[in-house]
Amino acid sequence: MFAFLGNRKPFSQLSEKEILALAISSEEDDARIYASYAERLRHDFPATAAMFDDMVTEEDGHRRSLIADFERRFGNTIPLIRREHVAGYYSRRPIWLVENLGVDRIRQEAERMEDDARRFYTAAAGRASDAGTRKLLGDLALQEGGHLDRVAASEATHLTQDARQDEDERARRQTLLTWVQPGLAGLMDGSVSTLAPIFATAFATQDPGTTFAVGLAASVGAGISMGFTEAIHDDGVISGRGSPIKRGIASGSMTALGGLGHALPYLIPYFWTATAVAFVVVFIELWAIAWIQNRFMETPFLRSVTQVVLGGALVLAAGILIGSG
Repeated sequence: MFAFLGNRKPFSQLSEKEILALAISSEEDDARIYASYAERLRHDFPATAAMFDDMVTEEDGHRRSLIADFERRFGNTIPLIRREHVAGYYSRRPIWLVENLGVDRIRQEAERMEDDARRFYTAAAGRASDAGTRKLLGDLALQEGGHLDRVAASEATHLTQDARQDEDERARRQTLLTWVQPGLAGLMDGSVSTLAPIFATAFATQDPGTTFAVGLAASVGAGISMGFTEAIHDDGVISGRGSPIKRGIASGSMTALGGLGHALPYLIPYFWTATAVAFVVVFIELWAIAWIQNRFMETPFLRSVTQVVLGGALVLAAGILIGSG
């Protein structure tokens, strides 16, 4: 690792030839990144994709200007210098870490990229001795600084109010399908299905330690099962529900959390105190699920209460009766 860092040349030691070569490769990379964003968003968010198409065109214009200036000063052979070759130079996040995020997050990443480029051109212009190069780099710094205004203008052109509302609705729906719906299903399963074994064990043994061990095992086991089931049964291609890995994480983690909520009170060494706290936690969990259903899934609140609270109460009573018998 340290050998790799030692092979990187500090930005302050780059020659003007190397600075121009670095600027050219950076513009090429940014154009490819914006093109990838456009391709990723074109189906669901066509207006934002058109905005990124405009940004690709502008980056290509910057690249051509830089190549022309390089050829004027240093000839036709441009050395390959990339961001990763320069110590202290800004980096770009891997495309796969960003392109699967929401459309708003991708727009924010584009703004960060433009600000990074502006700061680079400002520093590079200060290093240039040739008047033409200094002017070009200074102009590019101003263009990158004003790019956010042009992005806003491009948004106004492509992202009309109706288009933005449509894209925002698509993004909200995707979030619901990928995160909220699987997470809610997991929370319901973990909160309700573990009630019977945990409280049956509690009332059968009246031993907080044993009850916690059973609750922990039931919660973790249910979380693993639900996570794998969600991830495996639907790859999201046809259903449009998004990444199976994300859905599996949402479902599995919320399932485990739902069970652990009323298992953790049994870390308290006094049985009746722990049980009283667990009852309170169960009450909060069930009402929270009903609220989430109403808030995000638009399920009528009375129906949510009937389905979740009444169903959970019946499972809880069954566990207590079985354990007491």
